[in-house]
Amino acid sequence: MVDRYDVVIAGAGPAGAQCARDLATRDYDVVVLETEPEADFPRQSNKSTAGTFPSMMSSFGIPDDVVMSYTDDVVLESPNSYYESYQPGAVLEFADFKRFLVEDGRENGADYWFDARVSRPILDDDGVIEGVRYNGDEAVYADVVVDATGPAAPIASALGVVDLERKNQAIGIEYEMEGVEMNHPEYADLRRAMMLRLDHDIAPGGYSWIFATGEDTAKVGICYIQNDRHREFADEGQTVDGYLEDWIERDPRFADAERIDGKVHRGSAHIQMPGEMHTDRFLAIGDTVPTIDPLWGEGIHKGMKSARAAAATIDRCLTDSERRVDADSLAVYKRLWHRDVAPRMRARLTLTRLLYLAPNERYDRFMRDLRRTDDNALEKANQGDKTAMAKLLHLDDIPLLAKFAREQFGS
Repeated sequence: MVDRYDVVIAGAGPAGAQCARDLATRDYDVVVLETEPEADFPRQSNKSTAGTFPSMMSSFGIPDDVVMSYTDDVVLESPNSYYESYQPGAVLEFADFKRFLVEDGRENGADYWFDARVSRPILDDDGVIEGVRYNGDEAVYADVVVDATGPAAPIASALGVVDLERKNQAIGIEYEMEGVEMNHPEYADLRRAMMLRLDHDIAPGGYSWIFATGEDTAKVGICYIQNDRHREFADEGQTVDGYLEDWIERDPRFADAERIDGKVHRGSAHIQMPGEMHTDRFLAIGDTVPTIDPLWGEGIHKGMKSARAAAATIDRCLTDSERRVDADSLAVYKRLWHRDVAPRMRARLTLTRLLYLAPNERYDRFMRDLRRTDDNALEKANQGDKTAMAKLLHLDDIPLLAKFAREQFGS
């Protein structure tokens, strides 16, 4: 007997599982194939800092019991200064969050096959995808296939839909720690905050973070892109683990802190413009696209939004009496992605690359600039608002802008 569904989804991360939730709610036959065994899920894929915002929780019906802590503020740090902004957030227990999405999808009728490693597409005589191979030569067929495997992207890559460039890959590591002094007199009060620090001495070409999960517990990590700025400031032979250990050794907030056993998270994502994200009978979602916020790395909400856009597109196409799932019909997804998931993506990427190009002393001034502008300046700039970006620039930034232009355009 041939296994056949309306939709096959590769990957049970937030994007894949949310897409399955939405489609199952609409009574489609959907199956999710996940590499990890169910008993361990998500052991290998528990990689997110899990910082998100209440809008995601309410939009997608996420229960409070997967939240480690709710926060009131976002704090930005530079080597010698900081900026505080009221912006409520939520730090999730990422493993519990992923398990909730799976169970909720199942309750609505989605099938989950664990220990099922998707390897390649099955193509018909015209070269159009009609299913996937998994665990060697096992097969499952569907009207639409969705790749939600993240940077691995076995189906999207084989179809030539995505081109994730190594030079745009960000890598990160995070510890969960206890005994952290969250209200140290030399720094901002982080007891109910998510803090992001711009400091090339800690994370060359990237940033570090402390996300409060309790009175003296936190998620602590660093992330950087292996870009020109990383190569300029990096110590030869230093690893991402080494940078995090060095920061913990030097920062007084960690003087009495200890790592919590078994709570080390590693991950990677690509920070770049998406190319194509669909073709005949196929969609790529989440970090397969890629979808992560380029500036601060927030990927959960973006991934969930891309899943919803994909599910809405599939629903529209399969509701049609002729069930049209060709590339032109599925192009609705790309329009929804650029409108709802990541509007002004190119401008926001430009801001990201310019920010990580700046030297440490410019970060200190950046904090002063933020304090003199209105509270929405950073949010507007992150959304790609050019007027807001201009408010954060100065005449003496011209050499920095020229350097950015040379690196961007090779002139």
